[in-house]
Amino acid sequence: MTPGLMISAPASGTGKTTVMLGLLRAFADAGLNVQPFKSGPDYIDPAFHRAASGRASFNLDSWAMGAGLMDAIASEAAGADLVIAEGSMGLYDGVATRGALGYGSSAELAAKMGWPVVLVVDVSGQAQSAAAVALGFARYQPDLPFAGVILNRVASPRHERLARLGMEKAGIRVLGALPRRGDLKLPERHLGLVQAVEHPDLDAAIASYADFLRDHVDLAALRAAALGAHVPRAAALPRPPAQRIALAQDAAFSFTYPHLLEGWRRAGAELLPFSPLADEAPDPQADLVWLPGGYPELHAGQLAAATRFRAGLARHAQSRPIHGECGGYMALGEGLVDKQGVRHQMAGLLGLVTSYEKRKMHLGYRGATLLSAMPGFAVGARLRGHEFHYSTILEQPDTPLAHVTDADGQDVIETGSCRGHVSGSFFHLIAEDAP
Repeated sequence: MTPGLMISAPASGTGKTTVMLGLLRAFADAGLNVQPFKSGPDYIDPAFHRAASGRASFNLDSWAMGAGLMDAIASEAAGADLVIAEGSMGLYDGVATRGALGYGSSAELAAKMGWPVVLVVDVSGQAQSAAAVALGFARYQPDLPFAGVILNRVASPRHERLARLGMEKAGIRVLGALPRRGDLKLPERHLGLVQAVEHPDLDAAIASYADFLRDHVDLAALRAAALGAHVPRAAALPRPPAQRIALAQDAAFSFTYPHLLEGWRRAGAELLPFSPLADEAPDPQADLVWLPGGYPELHAGQLAAATRFRAGLARHAQSRPIHGECGGYMALGEGLVDKQGVRHQMAGLLGLVTSYEKRKMHLGYRGATLLSAMPGFAVGARLRGHEFHYSTILEQPDTPLAHVTDADGQDVIETGSCRGHVSGSFFHLIAEDAP
C-alpha cells in the first residue's frame, strides 16, 4: 500500500482543509505523485483536492461502504508516491450505530489503512493546554498510529514557544506551526465550501497555501511519518445503471460521488453531460437521465424558464428512466419555493413541492430499502447514502421510492418517490449495502 497520512483535527473549523490543500500542492510541486482521499460523505472537497494535486480524489466511508468497495477505491492510490487523506469533523466523530465496516469516523479509516494521524490543533485562546487536548486524542485509541500535530492560528513567537513546550512535555511531536492569518479561509455556502469551479482564483489561493505550508511545516518529517499497512484486494467499483447516461452538470447540479462516475466510465458507460441552466435538453440517444444534487434553489427562476430542458425531460420520460438526487429530485418535482417565498415551476414529472422559505437542516447517513425499482437497482435492493439539504417537503404525493431510515434505524419522511419512468430521492447514493 502506498504510504499515507490522515489529516484530521479535534473538531470542524480548525483549518484542516487549508492544511490539506497546501500539503497536496507543496508535495506535488516537489515532484511527488500525491493521491488524495476524503473520509466520509463529502461531495465538495474532492474537487478542491483534485485542483491541488492533479489527481482525482475519492471518498472512503466506513459506515456506507463494504470492504470490497473500500478496497476498490483505495486501489486508486496505485502508482502514487504518497497518500494524503482529509478527515471529516473531529477525528473520532461518527454515528452511534455501526454501519458496513464501522461508525464512519476518520479514526476508523486511518486505522484500517494504517495511515498515521496528523492532528491540526487550533491553539488560539490557549498555549500549553493545547497539549492536553492533543494527548487525549493520541491516547484515546491506543492502536491508532499518531504522527504528531500541526499547530494552527499561532498568535506570536512567544505563543508558539509555549505551545511547543506543552507538546514536548506531553511527548507529542510538533510537525509545524502556522501563524494566524485571516486570508486563508475559503468561501462557504450553506452546504459547505463554495464549489471549486466557482472560486474566483482557486489555483492562486492553493499556491499561496502551499507557500505558507512550506515556510512553517516540516514537509520532510511529514513524508517520513507516512505509513500504509492495508493492501487492497482486487475489487470493482460500482456498475453503471445504463450504457448511455445523460448527466446534468453545471452550477445547479454537480454533487455526485467520484467513485460512482469513475466506476460507470470504467465499465464502459458513456457519460453525456448537459447543462439545464443553459437550457440544454438531455441527449435524445441517452438510455438514462441522471440529475445530481446541487443548488437548484439558487437558480430556481432560471430553471423554471428553461423550456428546452423541461421539454427534453418530458420526452425522455415517456419511454426511458430519469432519476434525480436531492437537488435533482427537487427539479423533477412540481414546484420549488425559494427563500423569498416565490414559487417556481419545476419539471412537473413528479408531484414533489419543496420550500426554502423556512430553512431546516436535514443531515445524516441514510439506509434505503427500495419499494420500487430505480435505475440500476431492483425492488428490495438495500442502498446506503447521505442526505444534506435545507428544504422542507410541502407535498410528496407519488408512490414512495423506498423505506428510508437514518443511521440508527429510525424512519425518515424523505422516502423519495416515483411515477412512471421517473424517480428521485433526497439521499445521495454511495453504495449498495454490503451483504
